[in-house]
Amino acid sequence: MTSGVVIAVVAVVVAVAFGAYRAMTDGRFRGTRQIPQDAGAADSPVPAAASAVDEVPAEPANAWTHVLAAIPDAELGERATLVQFSSAFCAPCRTTRRVLGEVSEVVPGVVHLEVDAEQHLELVRELDVTRTPTTLILDSAGAESTRAAGAPRKETVLGVLADVVAD
Repeated sequence: MTSGVVIAVVAVVVAVAFGAYRAMTDGRFRGTRQIPQDAGAADSPVPAAASAVDEVPAEPANAWTHVLAAIPDAELGERATLVQFSSAFCAPCRTTRRVLGEVSEVVPGVVHLEVDAEQHLELVRELDVTRTPTTLILDSAGAESTRAAGAPRKETVLGVLADVVAD
């Protein structure tokens, strides 16, 4: 085989593998990590040298606190909030908007909030949003329960949301 054929075969294999990976992970909800709270580190009465020895884990910041700081007129749902990060030229964002809108109409006490990622870059960084659409499901207290990157299916959102509002 010539080197051109080998390169073409490798490119096709890589493309198929990447496509399979995206198909398996796109729109799937996964666990979430704690958002570090940077406020209070400067207020600590313990000197920096001593704090490395007696390190106390910081209280995780509430995702809703970050959202409200960026969008003051946003409303938290009584039972849950679906926060969607989208952008203007994102085709899956339109599908996600429709799905989350339908879910918020069907499930009482659930609010859908769409955030333009381009207009709220600081919020995108604080919440570690790496692509659009990204959907965060916040519980009634505003804590992030789970997130999905990509367009989730309605059945998936309803299933995950049932677990969040049941707690």
